[in-house]
Amino acid sequence: MNISSAAKQSGLTVKTIRFYEEQGLFKANRLENGYRDFSAQDVESMSFLAKTRNLGFALKESESLLLLQKNPHRASKDVKKVLSQHLEDIESKILELEKMKVVLSALYDSCPGDEGADCTILDELSDTFHSNQDDLN
Repeated sequence: MNISSAAKQSGLTVKTIRFYEEQGLFKANRLENGYRDFSAQDVESMSFLAKTRNLGFALKESESLLLLQKNPHRASKDVKKVLSQHLEDIESKILELEKMKVVLSALYDSCPGDEGADCTILDELSDTFHSNQDDLN
């Protein structure tokens, strides 16, 4: 199957398929004319990767899951370990986003949002930037 058909069936873009192939996640056969020829198994791997990436897994994590998926002798604890780490990362990101939301909401509420030039948002961001720069020095 050519790369366009593989992309359509897997849900990946042609560019992404080329990148994943460069990363060694799968290897297409080459026809005499040099075109890629993907197998049904390649497309299945592509679909698997598309699903893992849509769930926010990093490429390395997706690769680990793909290798586990292809290994009939895998231990389910290894699969669960990858997912557990991903869940921890998501929880951490959620906490960071919640903190950002509190700060941004306070900034938003501090600005009158009228026709005047005064806006504490810019002042606060400037002060925060300068104080963070001071902390770095």
